Amino acid sequence: MKAVYPGSFDPLTYGHLDLIKRASQIFEQVIVVVGNNPQKKPVFSLEKRIELVKVAIKDFPNVCIDKFDGLIIDYVRDKNIKIVIRGLRAISDFEYEFQMALTNRKMDPEIETIFMMPDESYSYLSSKLIKEIASLGGDVSQFVPPFVEKELKHGYFSQNQREGKI
Repeated sequence: MKAVYPGSFDPLTYGHLDLIKRASQIFEQVIVVVGNNPQKKPVFSLEKRIELVKVAIKDFPNVCIDKFDGLIIDYVRDKNIKIVIRGLRAISDFEYEFQMALTNRKMDPEIETIFMMPDESYSYLSSKLIKEIASLGGDVSQFVPPFVEKELKHGYFSQNQREGKI
């Protein structure tokens, strides 16, 4: 059985990787789907986020990557996939994720949402918090893989700090 794990992955965190690893042990194939959400202002371009996820999943033979615009329900329908994986870090995530899952179910009752919780050591991680720490020059090495940390330090934030944008 195939499953889709959608998200913005901006940036990819150890919490995301924990869910990818665990999902890959449950499902025959996991497709990590990087979304282009016009309501969010990502740090990394869609192409850079895809590149970073590709590096992260290279050791998982049954995990691949794709991208999408629009509704995830349309993506899974088009690919004939019936499972959407969503991460729940804390109670604060539950209400939004629950509403989204029920809305998706109303739009297509054949598609199931599976909630997975990351290891408790990652339950507090959020991409937003990591971006804030990185933008202020903080150490994010315990939250993201080294290649993501490098991109945060030497890529986006250092360039925009030099240009006075942040």
